[in-house]
Amino acid sequence: MKASVIAFATGAAASTSYLTWMADSFIQHGVNPTRNYDEATIYEGYEAAYALTKDDKYAQWYRSQIDDWVVLENGTIRGWRYDYYSLDDYRIGNNILWWYEHTGEAKYRTAADVIRAQLDRHPRTATGGFWHRQPAYPHQMWLDGIFMADSFYAKWTRLFDAANETAWDDIARQFDNIEAHTRNRTTGLLVHGYDESKAAVWADPVTGAAPLVWSRAVGWYFMSLAEVVPLFPRAHPGRARLAAYFVTLADALRRAQDPASAAWWLVMSDPYPGAPGNYIESSASAMFAFGWLKGVRLGLLPASEYLPPARRAFRSLIERFVKENEDGTLNWEGTVRVGSLGSNGTYEYYISIPIVSNDPRGAGPFMLAAYELEKL
Repeated sequence: MKASVIAFATGAAASTSYLTWMADSFIQHGVNPTRNYDEATIYEGYEAAYALTKDDKYAQWYRSQIDDWVVLENGTIRGWRYDYYSLDDYRIGNNILWWYEHTGEAKYRTAADVIRAQLDRHPRTATGGFWHRQPAYPHQMWLDGIFMADSFYAKWTRLFDAANETAWDDIARQFDNIEAHTRNRTTGLLVHGYDESKAAVWADPVTGAAPLVWSRAVGWYFMSLAEVVPLFPRAHPGRARLAAYFVTLADALRRAQDPASAAWWLVMSDPYPGAPGNYIESSASAMFAFGWLKGVRLGLLPASEYLPPARRAFRSLIERFVKENEDGTLNWEGTVRVGSLGSNGTYEYYISIPIVSNDPRGAGPFMLAAYELEKL
């Protein structure tokens, strides 16, 4: 590792360079032009690159991805199914709303409204939580689903229906349900999800909770809290509850940060950190660094306590997972391909999933962390 690269991780100039360097690299590598949540995640990295630099090349490339492959001129979303209910599909709504905010074009509002209307029809648990997917995961809420649906739900409501107390109550309910069923009160960490019907093979027969803390699911949830808290009306009681959830999780992640690597294990439940087959995973580590940095910038976390470990985490990301190619582009390494509660939820399942290169679910959060470091 070049000395300049290591030094960069502790200073503002370095984060700017890594944000734009990674953005330029993925333009060279190519990003699948889809509306999947993978691509939706890295597109937010381009929003950050544009916000920081005002370089039109990032906006032009990003818009070509959205306009050519996602939102058609009449506001139709390419390939959208009105009878298919999967929270994963809703994440792209955040990107569509970004384009509406930046252009005012009606087609983006129309497309966002399609997703918002789908939420009204989406199947729910008995306590009002969105099913992760119908029919595959009935009565189940996953941490992943909060990131996929509720950040969009909050952003749409803030833009177009901010006085709707019922909507804000409903958004808070999604987080409240997750907290009630998946938070470990001893460690402060959250397991991957829960089944309200307790029918899934992995579900605890009493609580319905999944057995293990899978780091990327926790990362999705941490990111969504960082996104949603500032969107809530200040007077709404849900804002204070969600802020408390965020702070409690931030503290739990500080205790779970691996001392040797300054990053986090794929499976975080005891006794698995350091166990055979477990490893330090890049996407979750980037998400946690981003959440800490944004929390400090928003004033939710004290800089004196969280900025030093966040800087160490960001440095670790560069040293472990950012690799320069001969052509000067960067690769992002060390991201687990997937993790699903469509499995048996065991440790053996989670560690069996392949690690992949240049996964947008890791590179995107890294770019966002770089942006937050620069803004601090």
